[in-house]
This record gives sequence, structure tokens and C-alpha cells, in this order.
Amino acid sequence: MKPKVGEVIYVQSYKHDGSLHRTWSSGTVLSADDEKIVLITYKTWVVESDGRRWFTREPAICFYYLNRWYNVIAMIRAKGVYYYCNLASPSVYDGESLKNIDYDLDVKVFPDGKYIILDEDEFELHQKKMHYSESIIRIVEDEKNRLVELAKHKEYPFNDDTIHRYFDKYLSIHEFK
Repeated sequence: MKPKVGEVIYVQSYKHDGSLHRTWSSGTVLSADDEKIVLITYKTWVVESDGRRWFTREPAICFYYLNRWYNVIAMIRAKGVYYYCNLASPSVYDGESLKNIDYDLDVKVFPDGKYIILDEDEFELHQKKMHYSESIIRIVEDEKNRLVELAKHKEYPFNDDTIHRYFDKYLSIHEFK
């Protein structure tokens, strides 16, 4: 089951122990195929696990993969496109919402191509606390390395032209609603 282009869906991210990690109140579907669902979140409420709420102020093109252990959020800002990559289980769409399990590690890629790995301490802590299997740990590490290589070589989706084309698609969908 795939959502339709232009449809607005909910996004839910969980932790390995089943607890809710973060939710996005809406994402407009820009593309959906057998490999990924691409959404835009723009002026969307995000709720954190501790109840904190915040509102997204910039458009973000979000790539949720159905067979990769990560998702990529491309934030369109005045100084360029910033990519925030969450190491997470493959996403599942259930007809209403897109769901995945967050595995702590994040890769942030700056407009100049430099990157940093975030939350390594949280990943170490949760491996023990939430009993990650050896295979999950290995998959997450391998997928982190894959993301870094994709970003270094500006391979899809780490291409600003691609991001701007998706944003233009959103504008054309949005103007006809």
C-alpha cells in the first residue's frame, strides 16, 4: 500500500523498546514507489517524547526508505540545503501514517559538504538499555557509513537540484488544492 501524491499523512518514530519517540502532524506526499516515500513537512507540528512541541518553520523534503535503515530530511534554508539523516529501521506505511524505529545515530550534512556524526553516546547507551541485537548494531553502523559515502559524492538524495525540484513539485501541488 502506497500513499497518493498530494495526500497528507502522519509520521511516527518509535524507539526500539516500543515507546513513541517523535511525531510529525502532517507531511504532504510528493512521491511514492516501491523503494521510498518522499514527503514535505512545512509549517508542521512536531511532538517530542517528553511532550515538547515545536513548529517547523522551513520546508523540509523527507526521504523515508522502505528497505534502507535510514531516512533523510533535507532542510531548505537561506544559506543552503542542510541534510539531517536519522539511522532508523525501514519505514512502513499503514494507510494512515508512516512509521519507523529510531536507532539514535544521526548524520548532519552541511551545505559545504562537511558532515558530523551525532548521538554516538546515545547509541552506545541504548544498545545496552534496550538490548539491540548484534545484527541491528552492525546494520546501523553499515548504513551510517553508506550515508556518509552518499553525502561525500553528492549522490541521491544529497543533491540540491533534486531537493529544489521536489520543492517546486510541492508548490505546484499546493497551488491546486
